[in-house]
Amino acid sequence: MNTQHRTALYLALASTLVLGSTQALAQNGNTKFGVNALGQVTTGDVDSAFGNGALSSNTSGSYNTASGAGSLYYNTEGSENSATGYQALTSNTSGNKNTANGANSLVDNTTGEYNTANGANSLYSNTTGSNNTASGRDSLRSNTTGEYNTANGAFSLYTNITGGYNTASGYAALLENTTGEYNSASGIRSLFSNTTGSHNTASGASSLYSNTTGQNNTASGDESLYSNTTGSYNTARGSGSLYSNTTGRNNTASGEGSLYFNTTGINNVASGSRSLYRNTTGGNNTASGDTSLYFNTTGSFNTASGSASLVRNTTGSSNTGSGYRSLRGNTTGENNTGIGSYSLQDNTTGNDNAAIGNSALYSNTIGKLNTAVGSTSMYGNVSGKWNNGVGGKSLYSITTGNGNSAQGFATLYNTTTGSNNMAIGNTAGYHNKTGSGNVF
Repeated sequence: MNTQHRTALYLALASTLVLGSTQALAQNGNTKFGVNALGQVTTGDVDSAFGNGALSSNTSGSYNTASGAGSLYYNTEGSENSATGYQALTSNTSGNKNTANGANSLVDNTTGEYNTANGANSLYSNTTGSNNTASGRDSLRSNTTGEYNTANGAFSLYTNITGGYNTASGYAALLENTTGEYNSASGIRSLFSNTTGSHNTASGASSLYSNTTGQNNTASGDESLYSNTTGSYNTARGSGSLYSNTTGRNNTASGEGSLYFNTTGINNVASGSRSLYRNTTGGNNTASGDTSLYFNTTGSFNTASGSASLVRNTTGSSNTGSGYRSLRGNTTGENNTGIGSYSLQDNTTGNDNAAIGNSALYSNTIGKLNTAVGSTSMYGNVSGKWNNGVGGKSLYSITTGNGNSAQGFATLYNTTTGSNNMAIGNTAGYHNKTGSGNVF
């Protein structure tokens, strides 16, 4: 035998050995490479198996691609699946159109369909759940029958079992969710503790972090609604807004730190940085403007509009402050109305006062049942009560006088301690200081 014939014989033997050991062949459009790869195929067409045991049990499934030892191992009739990685889709039997990339991704899937898993252990426990998308290590790992979930980020929706229609984007987002549905979490650890709560939206790192069963909440901003557990129908926009809320409901906070300390208060609306910041259990308050109603704790039914309006109010209720620093010093006073910048600014415990106009009743602290209409009307009043001043600068200098009535510009302007005076007309009784019981 010449050299040429020997070379041809050796090549033929080598080819036979290689093909026998690797089983690399094309039959009905099938391609297999590895021990027991596509070992039981009968009618399946256009399947590709690469790795020991890949598509080992496949009989009639077609258009499958398995790359990695044990990938699609138990598949029998499932078609159009793609598995890349050790034991990816290994338990799949008849599920169709699944894509698994990463070791143990979709490992327990049996009949679930239209699932996409990217990352080691992603959708690991899924059995019959369909239309899920998991991207990231251990994302949707515990899901079994939940459907239409989207998880992007390592450990996102990790504990979800049967919950459906959830979207989680970010590391450990919606991590502890089990059966909750229609939740959307975007940001690292957003809605982290949610278990059965549904219809929640969290955007920002650790937003709605502690929520367990609360529903219909919306949190936008880092750590917004962070402590909420069972509270529902809350809306928080801004970093740290409604941070301490636990069971409070129907609250709306817009602005960094707004309603920060609220725990169980209900029906509050805060708009502006740190508005209603210290509110804990107070309810039915409305604050619009930076630091408005900042120190309020348990006061209820207050309305503050304007930066620093009602800023020092703690337990006072049923007050209305509209304008920059209106009712700024009020602490426990109730049933006061201040409309205009600096109106009733220094009021602390006075009740039932009405001030309309810039700096009206500015200095009032404990006076009550006073009415001031007009810019700087009753400006100097401290403790006087039952006074009525209508007109700019009317009763301007009053301090402790009671029961005075002034109508017109600068009427009773210099009266300080006088009481029970009446003046009608511009500058009427202008020079009266301490006199009482006069009519001008």
